[in-house]
Amino acid sequence: MATLSSSRQKALLRKYARNVKFLMMVVSICLIVYSLPKQAKFSYEIEKGKIWNQKDLISPYNFAILKTQAEIQNDRKNALASTTQLYQLNTEVAQQQIEGFKTDLEIKWHNAGIDDRKKAKYILTGSNLLAAVYDKGVLNLNSKYPRNQSYPITVLQKNVATEKNTAELFTKESAVIYCNEILSTRNDVDKTFLLDLLQNRIQLNVIYDDKLTTRLESEVLEGLSLTRGMVQKGDVIVSKGSVVNDDVFQKLESYKKAFEDNTRTNGNPRLVLAGQFLLVSITVALLMIFLYLFRKDIYADNRLVSLILLVITAMLFTLSMAINMQLPYLYAIPYCIVPIIIRILFDTRLALNIHLLVVLIAGFFVPNSFEFAYFEITAGMVSIYSIKNLVRREQFLISAVIITFTYFVAFLGIALIREGTLVDIDWRGFIPFIVSVLLTLLAYPLIYLFEKIFAITSDITLIELTNTNAPLLREMAFTAPGTFQHSLQVANLAENAIYAIGGNALLVRAGALYHDIGKMENPLFFIENQNSGFNPHDKLPYEESAQIIIRHVYKGIEMAEKANIPDIVIDFIRTHHGNTRVDYFYQSYLKNFPEKIINENTFRYPGPIPFSKEAGVLMLADSVEAASRSLKEPDEKSISALVDRIVKYKLDQNQLKDSNITLKDLETIKAIFKRMLMSIYHVRIDY
Repeated sequence: MATLSSSRQKALLRKYARNVKFLMMVVSICLIVYSLPKQAKFSYEIEKGKIWNQKDLISPYNFAILKTQAEIQNDRKNALASTTQLYQLNTEVAQQQIEGFKTDLEIKWHNAGIDDRKKAKYILTGSNLLAAVYDKGVLNLNSKYPRNQSYPITVLQKNVATEKNTAELFTKESAVIYCNEILSTRNDVDKTFLLDLLQNRIQLNVIYDDKLTTRLESEVLEGLSLTRGMVQKGDVIVSKGSVVNDDVFQKLESYKKAFEDNTRTNGNPRLVLAGQFLLVSITVALLMIFLYLFRKDIYADNRLVSLILLVITAMLFTLSMAINMQLPYLYAIPYCIVPIIIRILFDTRLALNIHLLVVLIAGFFVPNSFEFAYFEITAGMVSIYSIKNLVRREQFLISAVIITFTYFVAFLGIALIREGTLVDIDWRGFIPFIVSVLLTLLAYPLIYLFEKIFAITSDITLIELTNTNAPLLREMAFTAPGTFQHSLQVANLAENAIYAIGGNALLVRAGALYHDIGKMENPLFFIENQNSGFNPHDKLPYEESAQIIIRHVYKGIEMAEKANIPDIVIDFIRTHHGNTRVDYFYQSYLKNFPEKIINENTFRYPGPIPFSKEAGVLMLADSVEAASRSLKEPDEKSISALVDRIVKYKLDQNQLKDSNITLKDLETIKAIFKRMLMSIYHVRIDY
């Protein structure tokens, strides 16, 4: 009954996990579909300069041909150039400045040393000059025109408009020059005295009305037509085999716009929604099938599945929002952030598979789907390849540079196909790609965030852990230096072996460096730390000595958990001895107490046995390195025999049955161990 109950409980747990996984898939699909633009997709890819290989495209309805952006900008420029500037005439300025001139003359007259009988003549001459200047008008020239260029303006006086040209009016500078020229012809007045008074009283009386001019320009621009001509129903938009030149390209773009407007108005949004749901469901289902067939470990872990779905949904949601908000630069979105995150948290195959699925979905809703797919698939593949083995932080920057170069080459290639010349390439169009690459660097903090939330260990964390200045390793180097050196040698052996047979070299190195940290509790009870000739085991019973040796596994797990070492690394501490016996003390007990009944579990490690290729390699490297220290005269023969014996012993004890290591792998591992140990002990090889 107990067995039945346990089996039933496991079945219920599996069913619950499947239901949770299905619910996550449905939620992810619904969020993606909800955010996508709800309009029908235009059926044709439009590429300028290409041959139209489709059938003749006949217009199903009348539509206007849209002007290009260049044409619109040119129309705007011409419209603004033809719009006259509006000025307001202030009639009060002339009288105020003439009265001010008379006052200034009265104040300065007494010190001028001029005959009082000429005072009236000076007042009349100055007043007439100012009246002539203000009658003509004084204005400031508009800065958007060259200083020496005249242009037409409209002068408003009490809402009555008069068309003038700036050449007909004065500026302050030209008004002063005019006064100087007139006074130069007069010998009966002091030109210097009078000109000094006049130039202080020349002010603007024709004033630019920026607000009214801007409103007039806006009205003119709003009235501009955005179209040029019509395509009638039944007309051929483009014939099969013809080249998509500028004119045809613009017709196709106009037809696409008309199609989208028409479907937005007349299309059935429910059917569009159903189509989007089917497309997204297929891609998510393909992802789940891939995980089930090739990454069962991830498929079985709903936590990891939820992370993958979250990353995919977030990226597609961001893209959808950008499309719905009609952002002009969709290529500025960091699409490569998805494959980088998945590659670092999981593996290359999964990263590539997910990136392809994301681009496939996005391609249905972005303009120029083929170009988009080409840009993003190539850049995504490069981003994955560039961080295949992440061992240094600067690889992120190197990857960013390589991605930028890939974008540039693709941009240049597509631009050459489209334009056929380097001269007409709009290099500003490459700026969004640079922005995208810069935003891709956000992958670094996001990876840290995902690690903490979903309890995942990335290569970045492993790099930090393998730094020998990490707290636990630094403490071990000081407390148990012999164990520290042993761990370094094991790390080198295991790393080279796993690299040769295929596996995570960074992970096995981290596991090797931490696998014996439990020995720091009682370092002198382990032979590699005994340098005085004193062995504390000599005074202890064999059972107690065995328990002290075995205890370093428990203590290592405890210390690692306290230091927040990831579980994936702690597993190496648990499994590096499997469930083997502490044979030295076990055999010594049998030899000295043959008559006693022995409990073998007293001398046996708790296990479990290694359950990954990396853990199995570490077990072999640990045993081989430790045993090699007992060789009195290490040579090629003794080292080879030692490695063969230890590997055979582990196989006989069934320690490697769950580690997925093949016999071919074992031969490779043994060859590497032998070569490295002979190098360590400086054994000369006969040749």
